[in-house]
Parts: sequence; C-alpha cells; structure tokens
Amino acid sequence: MRVAAVQLTAGPDRFENLCVANDLVWQAYEEDAELIVLPELFGVMGDRATFLANAEPLDGPTVQWAREQTSSHGVWLLAGSFVEDLGDGRLANTSCLVSPKGELAAVYRKIHLFDVTVPGAELHESATFTAGDEIVTANITSLAGEVVTVGMSTCYDVRFPELSRILALRGARIVVVPAAFTAATGPAHWEVLLRARAIENQCYVVAAGQTGESDPKRRWHGHSMIIDPWGRVLADAGTEPGVIVVDADLPEIERVRAVLPSLANRRPDAYRWPSATGAAPIPDTAPTPDSEGRPTP
Repeated sequence: MRVAAVQLTAGPDRFENLCVANDLVWQAYEEDAELIVLPELFGVMGDRATFLANAEPLDGPTVQWAREQTSSHGVWLLAGSFVEDLGDGRLANTSCLVSPKGELAAVYRKIHLFDVTVPGAELHESATFTAGDEIVTANITSLAGEVVTVGMSTCYDVRFPELSRILALRGARIVVVPAAFTAATGPAHWEVLLRARAIENQCYVVAAGQTGESDPKRRWHGHSMIIDPWGRVLADAGTEPGVIVVDADLPEIERVRAVLPSLANRRPDAYRWPSATGAAPIPDTAPTPDSEGRPTP
C-alpha cells in the first residue's frame, strides 16, 4: 500500500490552510498514494480564542472538504485533526478517516492532551479541549484489495505506549500520528518515540507533522516520517512544507513478527499495574523542568 504524509504550516485562516492542504493532497495523489495523512489541526491553528471561533461539527467545512478530496481522488484520507464543536461549549481535537467514496469511516478524539511547560513551549490543551476516551481502529482497503487495519492517534498520544500497544493488539498494521510536535521537544524526542512505537508493535507508523511557525508562540519541529516495522525511517520530510510517499510492504510486518516474535511472546498474565501491587504512585504534580527541559527533583 502506498502511503503519504503531508507536512505544512497552518495559521488561523481556515480557507488559506485548506487551499495549501488541497495542493499537497493533490501532490500525494499524483504520486499514487492510497492513504494520505494530514497533520494535527491542519485546518486552523492558533490560540484558544481562534479555536473557539472556528469550532465546527462533524458535518462542518473541514470534513466536507475532506470528503470532496477523497471522492475526487479515490483515496483514503486521514484528516489530521480539526476543532470539533461537541456542544455545551466543549471542543475536541478530532481526527477523521474518510473513505474513497467520501464516507466517514472513523472518528478519533485525542485522548492525551498536551499540558506541558518546557523552555520554548508552554501549552495547556486541556484549557481548550475535552479529552476523548475511545481507542479507535478502522479497516481500509488497498488498491490490491487487501484489508488493512489502521490505528488512530494524535501527537502527544505517541508518548503513551499503552495506546499504540492496544491498537496493535486490535490488529493495527499501520498507526497514524497526525501531529503538531513542538520545536522545543522535537529534536530529542520525535524520531525516538515514533521509531519505538514502530519497533515495539512491529507495524508501520505514518506521522504527519506541522513545521515552521504558526505564530511566535507556536513553533513546530516538522520532520514528518514514515517508519517500517523494523524501525527504519523510510522517509523524512525535513523542515519544509511538502509530501513524503512510501510503498508500505505489508508482508514485511509478518516477516518481522516471525523473525522477532515479541508480540507473540507477551506475558499478559504476569503484568500488574502498580496500583495493584502496592508500588508508590506517580505524583500528580510534575517536577519543574531545568533550562534544557529536563525534570528536576
């Protein structure tokens, strides 16, 4: 299956952002991509006021745009995420998987919200968004007729291996990671985390990120990546807007799992969460980071 990750820089103007995304989706389509992944909040990026002003329902302009893209091009599109209006003043950071027929195949609301203060980045997503609580997989069909299970996640989710492991155990062979990973944490963490998720779950990871600056307070790492089940980076978009496209060799998943059967060798009967064993709990308050963003006692 030929997969693509789109990299761009979104701002507060939805129309302008969708025009840019339109051109990049077209480029991926021209390169014969079957599954195209867009970044987190690709339609609108900004502060809380911007998100509130641009919140929309599932049948709003962003999803409608995504449906038009897929029905025109005959591709699967992961509409990275947009600001969904849940009603009652609540918003969600929501990703939609849209089929080649323009149908809504799956909806995922970001579970782990980015509430972090490190030098160069201070974001408190929970002040704006309501966390999702449903883990989502969906089946897509390649041009060759093979059914492939896709696991959905968003940005900060990549730091929580429990989520991607459950996706893999539910059959995910491709995990998508639309993201707006900060320039402050990206150099040290982005590639390492993505490769770890691919290696430990022996699946493909398609990570589409934002790049550049949306505004002086929102600087992004870029480096959208496609990674294979052995943990090899097959494509890296660097720091410029653009598209990366790779042929995902799906039988490679079975070959890797046969050679190194770590998923088959799991021992769930021996696993105990710390609360069940009397271990000391992790404190609710995170330690203050030092000048390089590392936690201090």
